[in-house]
Amino acid sequence: MCGIVSLYNKRQQPAQLETITAMSKVILHRGPDDDGFHVEENIALGFRRLSIIDVAGGHQPLFNEKRDMWIVGNGEVYNYKELQEWLKDRGHQFHTDSDIETILHLYEEVGVDAPKHLRGMFGFTIWDSRRKILFGARDHFGIKPLYYTQTNDSIGIASEIKSLLEMPGVKREVNKTGFYHYLTFQYVPDPETMYEGIYRIPPAHSFIVENDQLKLTRYWDVQFAPDESKPFSYFVEGTRAAMLESVDKHRVSEVKRGAFLSSGVDSSSIVGMLRTFEPVKTFSVGSDIPGYSELEYARRTAQYLGTEHYETVISAEQYMDELPRLIWHQDEPVADPSAILLYFVAQLASEHVTVVLSGEGADEFFGGYNIYREPQSLRMFSGMPDWMRGSIRSIATKLPDSVKGKNFLIRGSKTVEERFFGNALIFSEEMKAHVVTENLNQLADYHTPWEITQAIYKNAQGYDDVTKMQYLDIHTWLRGNILMKADKMTMANSLELRVPFIDPKVFEFAATIPTKYKIANGTTKHVLREAMKDFLPPEIKTRPKLGFPVPTRYWLKNQFYKWAKELIFESKVDHLINKAYVLYMLDEHREGHGDYSRKIWTILVFMLWHQIFIEQKLSFEPYVSPAVELRRKNSSSIEQIG
Repeated sequence: MCGIVSLYNKRQQPAQLETITAMSKVILHRGPDDDGFHVEENIALGFRRLSIIDVAGGHQPLFNEKRDMWIVGNGEVYNYKELQEWLKDRGHQFHTDSDIETILHLYEEVGVDAPKHLRGMFGFTIWDSRRKILFGARDHFGIKPLYYTQTNDSIGIASEIKSLLEMPGVKREVNKTGFYHYLTFQYVPDPETMYEGIYRIPPAHSFIVENDQLKLTRYWDVQFAPDESKPFSYFVEGTRAAMLESVDKHRVSEVKRGAFLSSGVDSSSIVGMLRTFEPVKTFSVGSDIPGYSELEYARRTAQYLGTEHYETVISAEQYMDELPRLIWHQDEPVADPSAILLYFVAQLASEHVTVVLSGEGADEFFGGYNIYREPQSLRMFSGMPDWMRGSIRSIATKLPDSVKGKNFLIRGSKTVEERFFGNALIFSEEMKAHVVTENLNQLADYHTPWEITQAIYKNAQGYDDVTKMQYLDIHTWLRGNILMKADKMTMANSLELRVPFIDPKVFEFAATIPTKYKIANGTTKHVLREAMKDFLPPEIKTRPKLGFPVPTRYWLKNQFYKWAKELIFESKVDHLINKAYVLYMLDEHREGHGDYSRKIWTILVFMLWHQIFIEQKLSFEPYVSPAVELRRKNSSSIEQIG
C-alpha cells in the first residue's frame, strides 16, 4: 500500500525533480516507510511506501532487466505468486519478491492486457522508454484511487488530488457540474471530481499517455449472469467456498493483520472466516450518544469468535476537532458522516497492525441494502401499461401529504430507472433549486442527475429491477462513497485496508445468484447469510445493517449548532449556495420541525472543503500519526505467512 505520482512533460522538456518531490511529499501519510524517484527525459515517477510485501527489497520505482521500463504502483496483487512463477518460466528475471515488479514483467509479456490478469486492488504507472509512453491502470472496482489532470505543459497522475495541486499551472476551481451532482449523491460521480480540470481514472480502465495525449480504455466490465437452473444449496456452498478462498488470498503480507468489526453480517463474516486461518485482532468504534453505538454487539461478537478486541468511543468534541484535517485527507467532499468514525477506528487499529480486513462490498454484490426489497413491495405495479402508471402518478401527486400511501403510489408509478439514484439521494431537483444561487433551468451546461444514472442503466437493460439497482450502486455508490472513504480514512493513518468481498472471483460467482435467492425469507442477501451462518453468532445472522452509526441528527441540534452557523456565515460560497435557505433548514432542524440533518451535513462538508482547498483558509502539513511512528518502532518482529 503506497502512494504514487507521475509527471509527463508535453513540451518534451526535462521533468522537474523538485515538482515530483513536492507531489510525493504531500502524501507522506500513504507511505511513511520510504520514498523513491525516477526521472528520465520528459517523465518523472515518484513513490511513497508503506511496507507490506517484500519489506526488505520492495523499494520503488522498480525496473525490468534492461532498465528500459520503470513502474510505481499502489495496492496489492493477490495472485502475484502464480503470475511470478509463470513469468519466470517464460524467462523473466526478478530482483525483488514484490507484487508490483510482477506487474512490470507481466506488461513486458502481454502488453496493455496486463490489468486483465491481475487479482487485487491497484493503481500503477509504467514508463516504457522503448515506446516512449506512460501506461497504467486502476483496479476492477476502484478500490484504490487514481486521478489525472492536464496543464499546457504537463500531464499529472496521482493517488490523491492534493498531489496534482502541487503541479505548476493547476488551478483551484470548483467544478460546478460536480457540485450540482454532489448535492444529489453526497459525492461527485465518476469521472468528474469537485475540481475543474481534475478527473478520476475510472475503475477497470487503463490509460496510455503518448504524443502528449492521454487515452482511456476499459479492460473489464461488470456483468451479471443469474443461473436459474441451480438450487439454493449450490449458491450457499459456492458463496462459502469463494469467500473462504478470497479471505485466505487477502492474508498475504509480511506484517501484522487485523479486522474491523461492527455489529452486522458483513464484517462479522470476514472476522469469522479469518479466525479459521489465524488469531485475529478486531477493532470497533462507537459514539457516546445512547442509541448510536453498536459497541455492545461488536463486543459480544468478538467474544463469541475469540478475538483480541479493541474499541474506542468518540465524542462530539473529538469528532469536531479532527473534522477539518479529515476533509483535507478526503481531497474532495464526501458527505458521509461515518467516514469520520472510520478514521477513528483506523487510528485505533494503526496502533496494533498495518493491515486490516473489512466487509465493504457485500451489499452491492449479494443484494444487501433494504432498498433492494422495494421492487418486491411494488410488484403490483410491474404489469401496468405506461398510461396507467402515468395516471396514478398524476392523481397521487395532487393528494395532500397527510394521505397515507401517497409516496407508495408515486414510487410505484415510476420505473426503477426513474425512482432509484443509488443509496443516497440528498436534494431533489426541486429542493436543489432552493439551495443553489443560480437558476439551473437556465444553465446551458447543467446536467441533471438522470444523465448520470441513465447512462449506467442503459448498460443494465435485460436485468430485473433488483439487479439493475445493484449494477447502479456498483458504478456509483460503491466507488464514489464506500471505497473512497475506506481508502482515504485508513491511509490517513498509514493503514492498509483490504476488502475480500470486492474481489473479481467473488463477484464472478455472486453475479450468478438469482434475485429470488438474494431477496428472500423476509430479508436481504439471503444466500450470504446462510453461507456465513456457521461463522457467526446466531443473533448476528439476521441483524439489520447499521455499520458505524453517527449521531449528526442529534449533534446538529446541540453541540454542532453554533459551529454550523458560524461556518455558514464565514464560508465564501455565496456565488454557489443560498445561505439563507441553509440557515432556515438548520433552525427548522434544531426546533424539531423536520429532519434536515443529511442535507445540512452535505452543505457543511462542502463549505469546510471550500475553506481548505479553494479559499486556503486552513492548511495542513504532511503528517504521520504518533501511533504509526510507535508501530514502526515496534515492528522489528515480522510475521510471515506460511
